[in-house]
Amino acid sequence: RTRAFELFLAALEREAPVRALVQELPADDLQGITRASERIRRRMAESPLPAELAGELSAALTVLQAGDAQAPLAVRSSATTEDAEDASFAGLQDTSLWVKGAKAVATSLIDCWSSLYSVPSISYRRRRNLPEAGVAMAVVIQRMVDARAAGVMFTRSPTTGDRSVVVIEGAWGLGSAVVSGEVTPDRFVVGKVTGEISVREIRDKHQRHVPAPQGGVLEQETPAELREAPCLSDEDIQRLREMARRIERHYGRPQDIEWALDQQGGLRILQSRPETVWAARDAAPVAEVRDNPLHHVMSVFGGRR
Repeated sequence: RTRAFELFLAALEREAPVRALVQELPADDLQGITRASERIRRRMAESPLPAELAGELSAALTVLQAGDAQAPLAVRSSATTEDAEDASFAGLQDTSLWVKGAKAVATSLIDCWSSLYSVPSISYRRRRNLPEAGVAMAVVIQRMVDARAAGVMFTRSPTTGDRSVVVIEGAWGLGSAVVSGEVTPDRFVVGKVTGEISVREIRDKHQRHVPAPQGGVLEQETPAELREAPCLSDEDIQRLREMARRIERHYGRPQDIEWALDQQGGLRILQSRPETVWAARDAAPVAEVRDNPLHHVMSVFGGRR
């Protein structure tokens, strides 16, 4: 999955180091991290794709675009440590939506790789002392969904940890408005098994993200009749619930899922990743580990008088 990134980075590192430079940065040296980030990202932006990669990208786009060279695409990041169970920096890498044309795709691809070396991303890795040798970037290029409504759903409550519910959040238009926090989404809590909708929070969704004619995304005021109307029907909610259950069964653990409903009402799953917040809490030890297993027992009873 990361072969293309590795080839591109290898070409850069023949001229000057990248990974070694980042590895040596102190976690608390924000100025040094900022300088290194600017230098690396500038080098990446100014470097063309190696001929081998450019040819492979062109061939892949021919298939993906199915004869329409202006078919809108999404260029999405998938860093190798992005969704690890003990670390998550999902959201620190760039995503480009409604990208049109081979040249724009190539630029967005390099921008996506480059975001692996943004200040927040480098800082996160240095604070957690993650080895740079294991960090790489796969990029997923997908056909865009012209979404009527979109959002996220969790197969475990992100606020309480309750595993018996599916929590669904959504708004009108493309899901980028929800993921970025630019609009407060509608929120529904539905029983995972029973299908009972126990919570309906319908928000004033004052704006939505829509495709720009020449590519990219526009922020647009939501039509008055939709602002406080639920973006999902009960039937939509039940379809999402059932899909969430299927995805969780497939992966065997709670999931954080991005979804979209297209203009014809078709349900599309855009991404699914492991839920990390409550998983990390579950994994935390309830008591300090001691060499002598009797120590904990003796300390408890020793404290009683």
